[in-house]
Amino acid sequence: MMTQYSATTRGVRIQVTPVFLDDQSDPEENDFMWAYTVEIANLSEQTVQLTARTWKIIDHHGVTQVVQGPGVVGEQPILREGDSFTYTSGCPLSTPSGLMMGSYLMQTDNGETFEAQVPAFSLDSPFESRRLN
Repeated sequence: MMTQYSATTRGVRIQVTPVFLDDQSDPEENDFMWAYTVEIANLSEQTVQLTARTWKIIDHHGVTQVVQGPGVVGEQPILREGDSFTYTSGCPLSTPSGLMMGSYLMQTDNGETFEAQVPAFSLDSPFESRRLN
């Protein structure tokens, strides 16, 4: 079962669906790989453009990596009212689980900018043992 995470900021809905990539992971080498699909939907009445991204990637030990850059997957999509943009990317970790969260810098057609929150989402592999207290 795939879990989907969702957050909406100023009418921009961001949904993320992470998937563990067993065939690209090597647990014996502490190499774990995930793909995540992001759908960005403009539910507002304003045209917006995604201009930059900020990701925070936290592994099982709490080690945090921040990734920033222009756009996503080489694009800076413009979303008019009702438009959506979907892309898939990946994330390697050296631990069997982790967490990702972030934001997209959005610019409206009148030049105003705001940060659309990407929901925090869990990166869980089948190699993570879980115990309930």
